[in-house]
Amino acid sequence: MSVVAQERGSLSGRRIAGRSSLTAGQRRLVLSGAGLLGLAVLAALWWLGTDVLAAETSFVRRFSPTSAIPALITLVRGPDLWVHIYVSLQRVLIGLGMALIVGVPLGLLVGWSRFAEAATTPAFQFLRMISPLSWMPIAVMVFGVGNAPIYFLLAFAAVWPILLSTAAGVRQLDPHWLLVARSLAATGWETLVRVIVPGILGHVLTGLRLAIGITWIVLVPCEMLGVQAGLGYFILDTRDRLAYPELVATVIAIGIIGYLLDFAARSIVRRYAPGNA
Repeated sequence: MSVVAQERGSLSGRRIAGRSSLTAGQRRLVLSGAGLLGLAVLAALWWLGTDVLAAETSFVRRFSPTSAIPALITLVRGPDLWVHIYVSLQRVLIGLGMALIVGVPLGLLVGWSRFAEAATTPAFQFLRMISPLSWMPIAVMVFGVGNAPIYFLLAFAAVWPILLSTAAGVRQLDPHWLLVARSLAATGWETLVRVIVPGILGHVLTGLRLAIGITWIVLVPCEMLGVQAGLGYFILDTRDRLAYPELVATVIAIGIIGYLLDFAARSIVRRYAPGNA
Protein backbone atom coordinates (compact mmCIF):
# COMPACT_ATOMS: atom_id res chain seq x y z
CA MET A 1 0.00 0.00 0.00
CA SER A 2 1.38 3.40 -0.93
CA VAL A 3 2.09 6.16 1.57
CA VAL A 4 -0.67 8.30 0.05
CA ALA A 5 -3.20 5.54 0.44
CA GLN A 6 -2.16 5.02 4.07
CA GLU A 7 -2.51 8.73 4.79
CA ARG A 8 -5.97 8.79 3.18
CA GLY A 9 -7.01 5.77 5.20
CA SER A 10 -5.83 7.27 8.46
CA LEU A 11 -7.51 10.60 7.62
CA SER A 12 -10.85 8.92 6.88
CA GLY A 13 -10.47 6.90 10.06
CA ARG A 14 -9.96 10.06 12.10
CA ARG A 15 -13.02 11.62 10.45
CA ILE A 16 -15.17 8.61 11.28
CA ALA A 17 -13.85 8.60 14.85
CA GLY A 18 -14.59 12.31 15.15
CA ARG A 19 -18.13 11.80 13.94
CA SER A 20 -18.75 8.84 16.23
CA SER A 21 -17.44 10.79 19.21
CA LEU A 22 -20.48 13.09 18.99
CA THR A 23 -23.49 11.92 20.93
CA ALA A 24 -26.98 12.00 19.43
CA GLY A 25 -27.81 15.06 21.52
CA GLN A 26 -24.70 16.85 20.36
CA ARG A 27 -25.48 16.08 16.72
CA ARG A 28 -28.99 17.46 17.15
CA LEU A 29 -27.53 20.55 18.77
CA VAL A 30 -25.12 21.08 15.89
CA LEU A 31 -27.89 20.64 13.31
CA SER A 32 -30.16 23.02 15.22
CA GLY A 33 -27.38 25.58 15.33
CA ALA A 34 -26.90 25.23 11.58
CA GLY A 35 -30.62 25.83 11.08
CA LEU A 36 -30.56 28.93 13.24
CA LEU A 37 -27.52 30.17 11.34
CA GLY A 38 -29.42 29.79 8.07
CA LEU A 39 -32.33 31.80 9.47
CA ALA A 40 -29.92 34.49 10.67
CA VAL A 41 -28.39 34.73 7.19
CA LEU A 42 -31.87 35.04 5.66
CA ALA A 43 -32.81 37.79 8.12
CA ALA A 44 -29.54 39.61 7.40
CA LEU A 45 -30.17 39.50 3.65
CA TRP A 46 -33.70 40.83 4.24
CA TRP A 47 -32.34 43.70 6.34
CA LEU A 48 -29.61 44.50 3.80
CA GLY A 49 -32.11 44.56 0.94
CA THR A 50 -34.62 46.84 2.65
CA ASP A 51 -32.61 49.01 5.06
CA VAL A 52 -29.12 49.27 3.57
CA LEU A 53 -29.19 48.81 -0.18
CA ALA A 54 -32.60 50.37 -0.85
CA ALA A 55 -32.77 54.12 -1.42
CA GLU A 56 -34.19 56.36 1.28
CA THR A 57 -37.32 57.06 -0.77
CA SER A 58 -37.72 53.48 -1.99
CA PHE A 59 -41.05 51.75 -1.46
CA VAL A 60 -39.14 48.62 -0.44
CA ARG A 61 -38.25 50.24 2.91
CA ARG A 62 -41.89 49.84 3.98
CA PHE A 63 -41.25 46.07 4.21
CA SER A 64 -38.21 46.37 6.47
CA PRO A 65 -37.72 43.91 9.35
CA THR A 66 -37.12 46.85 11.67
CA SER A 67 -40.81 47.74 11.29
CA ALA A 68 -42.24 44.28 10.61
CA ILE A 69 -40.90 42.58 13.76
CA PRO A 70 -42.37 45.19 16.16
CA ALA A 71 -45.65 44.96 14.24
CA LEU A 72 -45.62 41.17 14.64
CA ILE A 73 -45.06 41.52 18.39
CA THR A 74 -47.98 43.94 18.61
CA LEU A 75 -50.23 41.58 16.65
CA VAL A 76 -49.29 38.61 18.81
CA ARG A 77 -50.21 40.57 21.93
CA GLY A 78 -53.62 41.49 20.52
CA PRO A 79 -56.62 39.28 19.70
CA ASP A 80 -57.07 39.98 15.97
CA LEU A 81 -54.26 37.83 14.60
CA TRP A 82 -55.24 34.88 16.76
CA VAL A 83 -58.81 34.99 15.48
CA HIS A 84 -57.60 34.81 11.89
CA ILE A 85 -55.16 32.00 12.75
CA TYR A 86 -57.96 30.02 14.40
CA VAL A 87 -60.24 30.40 11.39
CA SER A 88 -57.49 29.41 8.95
CA LEU A 89 -56.47 26.34 10.96
CA GLN A 90 -60.10 25.29 11.21
CA ARG A 91 -60.44 25.44 7.44
CA VAL A 92 -57.26 23.44 6.96
CA LEU A 93 -58.45 20.72 9.35
CA ILE A 94 -61.81 20.44 7.60
CA GLY A 95 -60.16 20.32 4.18
CA LEU A 96 -57.72 17.63 5.33
CA GLY A 97 -60.55 15.65 6.90
CA MET A 98 -62.48 15.68 3.63
CA ALA A 99 -59.34 14.65 1.73
CA LEU A 100 -58.74 11.73 4.10
CA ILE A 101 -62.34 10.55 3.81
CA VAL A 102 -62.05 10.48 0.01
CA GLY A 103 -58.36 9.73 -0.50
CA VAL A 104 -57.80 6.74 1.79
CA PRO A 105 -60.67 4.55 0.46
CA LEU A 106 -59.81 5.42 -3.14
CA GLY A 107 -56.15 4.71 -2.44
CA LEU A 108 -57.05 1.30 -0.99
CA LEU A 109 -59.12 0.50 -4.06
CA VAL A 110 -56.48 1.67 -6.54
CA GLY A 111 -53.68 -0.12 -4.73
CA TRP A 112 -55.62 -3.36 -4.34
CA SER A 113 -57.18 -3.71 -7.80
CA ARG A 114 -55.12 -3.58 -10.97
CA PHE A 115 -58.29 -2.93 -12.95
CA ALA A 116 -59.21 0.01 -10.74
CA GLU A 117 -55.67 1.37 -11.11
CA ALA A 118 -55.80 1.11 -14.91
CA ALA A 119 -59.27 2.66 -15.03
CA THR A 120 -58.55 5.61 -12.75
CA THR A 121 -54.89 6.51 -13.31
CA PRO A 122 -55.39 8.62 -16.48
CA ALA A 123 -58.27 10.59 -14.93
CA PHE A 124 -56.49 11.06 -11.60
CA GLN A 125 -53.25 12.18 -13.24
CA PHE A 126 -55.19 14.62 -15.42
CA LEU A 127 -56.98 16.15 -12.44
CA ARG A 128 -53.87 16.14 -10.26
CA MET A 129 -51.98 18.28 -12.75
CA ILE A 130 -54.61 21.04 -12.64
CA SER A 131 -53.72 23.73 -10.13
CA PRO A 132 -56.32 23.92 -7.34
CA LEU A 133 -56.35 27.70 -7.79
CA SER A 134 -57.62 27.20 -11.35
CA TRP A 135 -60.89 26.02 -9.85
CA MET A 136 -61.43 29.19 -7.81
CA PRO A 137 -63.91 30.92 -10.18
CA ILE A 138 -65.84 27.69 -10.74
CA ALA A 139 -65.90 26.93 -7.00
CA VAL A 140 -67.33 30.35 -6.21
CA MET A 141 -70.00 30.04 -8.91
CA VAL A 142 -71.00 26.54 -7.76
CA PHE A 143 -70.73 26.86 -3.97
CA GLY A 144 -71.15 30.61 -3.56
CA VAL A 145 -69.08 32.96 -1.43
CA GLY A 146 -68.06 31.67 1.98
CA ASN A 147 -66.34 28.64 3.46
CA ALA A 148 -67.74 26.01 1.09
CA PRO A 149 -65.53 26.87 -1.93
CA ILE A 150 -62.48 27.06 0.36
CA TYR A 151 -63.20 23.59 1.76
CA PHE A 152 -63.55 22.24 -1.77
CA LEU A 153 -60.28 23.78 -2.97
CA LEU A 154 -58.32 22.62 0.06
CA ALA A 155 -59.72 19.09 -0.16
CA PHE A 156 -58.99 18.98 -3.90
CA ALA A 157 -55.40 20.03 -3.27
CA ALA A 158 -54.86 17.58 -0.39
CA VAL A 159 -56.51 14.45 -1.74
CA TRP A 160 -53.84 13.53 -4.30
CA PRO A 161 -50.82 12.95 -2.04
CA ILE A 162 -53.03 11.01 0.38
CA LEU A 163 -54.55 8.89 -2.38
CA LEU A 164 -51.27 8.12 -4.13
CA SER A 165 -49.39 7.40 -0.90
CA THR A 166 -52.14 5.06 0.27
CA ALA A 167 -52.13 3.19 -3.05
CA ALA A 168 -48.33 2.87 -2.92
CA GLY A 169 -48.55 1.49 0.62
CA VAL A 170 -51.08 -1.18 -0.43
CA ARG A 171 -48.87 -2.28 -3.34
CA GLN A 172 -45.86 -2.61 -1.02
CA LEU A 173 -47.63 -4.78 1.53
CA ASP A 174 -45.87 -8.06 2.23
CA PRO A 175 -47.97 -10.78 0.50
CA HIS A 176 -47.11 -13.20 3.31
CA TRP A 177 -49.13 -11.08 5.73
CA LEU A 178 -52.22 -11.58 3.60
CA LEU A 179 -51.53 -15.31 3.30
CA VAL A 180 -51.27 -15.60 7.07
CA ALA A 181 -54.57 -13.72 7.46
CA ARG A 182 -56.26 -16.12 5.02
CA SER A 183 -54.79 -19.16 6.72
CA LEU A 184 -56.24 -17.91 10.01
CA ALA A 185 -59.66 -17.56 8.33
CA ALA A 186 -59.75 -13.83 8.88
CA THR A 187 -62.70 -12.02 7.37
CA GLY A 188 -62.27 -9.23 4.86
CA TRP A 189 -62.95 -6.62 7.53
CA GLU A 190 -60.46 -8.22 9.94
CA THR A 191 -57.81 -8.34 7.22
CA LEU A 192 -58.41 -4.69 6.44
CA VAL A 193 -58.33 -3.50 10.05
CA ARG A 194 -55.58 -5.76 11.45
CA VAL A 195 -53.28 -6.22 8.45
CA ILE A 196 -53.76 -3.69 5.68
CA VAL A 197 -54.38 -0.50 7.68
CA PRO A 198 -51.43 -1.02 10.08
CA GLY A 199 -49.25 -1.96 7.09
CA ILE A 200 -50.02 1.23 5.15
CA LEU A 201 -50.18 3.62 8.12
CA GLY A 202 -46.72 5.01 7.42
CA HIS A 203 -47.59 5.78 3.81
CA VAL A 204 -50.88 7.42 4.79
CA LEU A 205 -49.12 9.62 7.35
CA THR A 206 -46.46 10.57 4.80
CA GLY A 207 -49.17 11.54 2.33
CA LEU A 208 -50.92 13.51 5.07
CA ARG A 209 -47.73 15.41 5.82
CA LEU A 210 -47.39 16.37 2.15
CA ALA A 211 -51.07 17.34 2.07
CA ILE A 212 -50.65 19.63 5.09
CA GLY A 213 -47.93 21.58 3.30
CA ILE A 214 -49.97 21.86 0.11
CA THR A 215 -53.15 23.01 1.86
CA TRP A 216 -51.28 25.63 3.89
CA ILE A 217 -49.82 27.06 0.67
CA VAL A 218 -53.17 27.03 -1.15
CA LEU A 219 -55.08 28.40 1.84
CA VAL A 220 -53.96 32.04 1.64
CA PRO A 221 -55.15 32.73 -1.94
CA CYS A 222 -58.32 30.75 -1.23
CA GLU A 223 -59.13 33.06 1.67
CA MET A 224 -59.16 35.99 -0.72
CA LEU A 225 -62.50 34.78 -2.13
CA GLY A 226 -64.67 37.23 -0.23
CA VAL A 227 -64.57 35.74 3.26
CA GLN A 228 -64.38 37.98 6.32
CA ALA A 229 -61.74 36.15 8.36
CA GLY A 230 -58.58 34.17 7.89
CA LEU A 231 -54.93 34.95 7.24
CA GLY A 232 -55.49 35.44 3.52
CA TYR A 233 -58.28 37.92 4.25
CA PHE A 234 -56.07 39.68 6.82
CA ILE A 235 -53.34 40.18 4.22
CA LEU A 236 -55.82 41.91 1.92
CA ASP A 237 -57.10 43.96 4.84
CA THR A 238 -53.61 45.19 5.76
CA ARG A 239 -52.94 46.04 2.13
CA ASP A 240 -56.14 48.05 1.85
CA ARG A 241 -55.27 49.91 5.08
CA LEU A 242 -51.72 50.53 3.80
CA ALA A 243 -50.48 48.84 6.98
CA TYR A 244 -47.40 47.37 5.32
CA PRO A 245 -45.55 46.40 8.52
CA GLU A 246 -48.61 44.38 9.58
CA LEU A 247 -48.77 42.82 6.12
CA VAL A 248 -45.19 41.60 6.36
CA ALA A 249 -45.78 40.50 9.96
CA THR A 250 -48.71 38.37 8.78
CA VAL A 251 -46.52 36.79 6.10
CA ILE A 252 -43.97 35.94 8.79
CA ALA A 253 -46.71 34.43 10.95
CA ILE A 254 -47.87 32.28 8.03
CA GLY A 255 -44.34 30.96 7.59
CA ILE A 256 -43.94 30.21 11.30
CA ILE A 257 -47.27 28.38 11.52
CA GLY A 258 -46.49 26.42 8.36
CA TYR A 259 -43.15 25.35 9.84
CA LEU A 260 -44.82 24.27 13.08
CA LEU A 261 -47.46 22.28 11.19
CA ASP A 262 -44.79 20.45 9.22
CA PHE A 263 -42.78 19.84 12.41
CA ALA A 264 -45.87 18.34 14.07
CA ALA A 265 -46.53 16.15 11.02
CA ARG A 266 -42.91 14.94 10.98
CA SER A 267 -43.11 14.15 14.68
CA ILE A 268 -46.26 12.07 14.14
CA VAL A 269 -44.61 10.16 11.29
CA ARG A 270 -41.53 9.46 13.42
CA ARG A 271 -43.71 8.33 16.31
CA TYR A 272 -46.04 5.96 14.46
CA ALA A 273 -44.06 5.13 11.31
CA PRO A 274 -40.33 5.67 11.95
CA GLY A 275 -39.41 3.85 8.75
CA ASN A 276 -41.15 6.56 6.69
CA ALA A 277 -39.68 9.56 8.54
